[in-house]
Amino acid sequence: MNYLYKTKPYDHQRDVLELSWDKINWAFFMEMGTGKSKVAIDTATMLYEKGEIDTFIVVAPKGVYRNWARLEIPAHMPDRVAEGAPILIWRPNPTKALKKDMVEFMRPAEGFRMLVMNVEALSTGKGPKFLEAVLRSSKALLAVDESTAIKSPKASRTKALIRLSKLAAYRRILTGFPVTQSPMDLWAQCRFMSPDLLGDCGDNFFQFQYRYAVQQKRHVGSHSFNQIVGYRNLEELSVLLKNFSSRVMKEECLDLPSKIYTQRSVQMSPDQSRIYSELKDYALAHIDDHEFMTATNVMTQLLRMQQVLSGHTKSDTGNIIEIKDNRLEELLACLDEADGKVIIWSRFRYDIKRIEAALTKKYGPKSVVTYFGDTTDDQRSEAIERIQKGDARFFIGNPQTGGYGITLTAATTVIYYANSFDLAVRMQSEDRAHRIGQTEHVTYIDLIAEGTIDEQIVKSLRAKMDIASVVMGEELKEWLR
Repeated sequence: MNYLYKTKPYDHQRDVLELSWDKINWAFFMEMGTGKSKVAIDTATMLYEKGEIDTFIVVAPKGVYRNWARLEIPAHMPDRVAEGAPILIWRPNPTKALKKDMVEFMRPAEGFRMLVMNVEALSTGKGPKFLEAVLRSSKALLAVDESTAIKSPKASRTKALIRLSKLAAYRRILTGFPVTQSPMDLWAQCRFMSPDLLGDCGDNFFQFQYRYAVQQKRHVGSHSFNQIVGYRNLEELSVLLKNFSSRVMKEECLDLPSKIYTQRSVQMSPDQSRIYSELKDYALAHIDDHEFMTATNVMTQLLRMQQVLSGHTKSDTGNIIEIKDNRLEELLACLDEADGKVIIWSRFRYDIKRIEAALTKKYGPKSVVTYFGDTTDDQRSEAIERIQKGDARFFIGNPQTGGYGITLTAATTVIYYANSFDLAVRMQSEDRAHRIGQTEHVTYIDLIAEGTIDEQIVKSLRAKMDIASVVMGEELKEWLR
């Protein structure tokens, strides 16, 4: 493999490239921080220089996709290819300037071109239409970053990508954790690449489910349904996956500093304790009610309890009601003890704004950046730049929004103010700081109100358990007692 890299690869990256670069279909199951974006970019460059492709298309989640054009490609694609190669960042509601760029992008031309799209765009009418036009006019490598975004076979974006994937000359999927809830997550990701990869089950999800899942018929009132109660033939499935994937775990390939986990106790205020107890008693009283005991209802109830622990709740009209609490005070105490830059994660918008106000008051407005749903794309890029290279000391974000695809190695302390229930979100957000480029130990601090669901959430996440599958029936009673 005669190829001149722009950035020197690690040994594990070189091994993956040598094995996969010329394969039609390949899965980069590479843990966060091991450089799967670089591997994909080098793959595209190699294929272009061999005359196999003329277009590189990346489809990625909303919070990540612009990073490919602004950070990853400039960092890793050799200048001999990148210079002069247009990069189009597609948006669902294009400006006049973008419409002009789209027209130019579609003109026949020699050389290389790149398209970056957010995966959510594939749920619209315009997104699939434009992607199809690009694919039909090119020899493309089509890559899906954080491919668990297409794990649901019923999702419109999954259906669109599977339908269009056959128009691509080469296909790649990238994710650190291809299974976030169950082995069933694998089917759609593999089907995107090819219906042949999973044998007789590759083109039919129900056949795949029948072969690898154990199902039992359940009855709730007059309704009956099949429920997955276990899995089978997983060794066979693992063998199949090895034929078209590279699995890279961080501890196997990188000499990264260690992770240090700790927690800080937060005492509930009298008002918090009263409201929390009321919610807990309500949940315990309804556990045996089949109408109540749905995953959605349980998660909603736990979410309300978690909001109370963060110092707020919502009225029936949706208005925020503040509750006196000690959590912010404890956070400030943690920051007084922390050295260097700090990431603060919370799933609640109320928390992010409240923390931002408190840190701005204490440390000054230049010390704080935020990254959540209200943050524009330009503001997000600026936030990353300021925390990585600038004057900002505190990065406050929603892990669902900011926990994917960004690098925050300037920080060595990560505080979880209010955890997400999603294991994949937790693991992804942890590794924004603990990845290639980090030279120091990273300390993770969970703020916990003792004797509450805070303890159970953190315990489950650290044990790498999916909370939605744990907190049902008798398990929920144990959580709440």
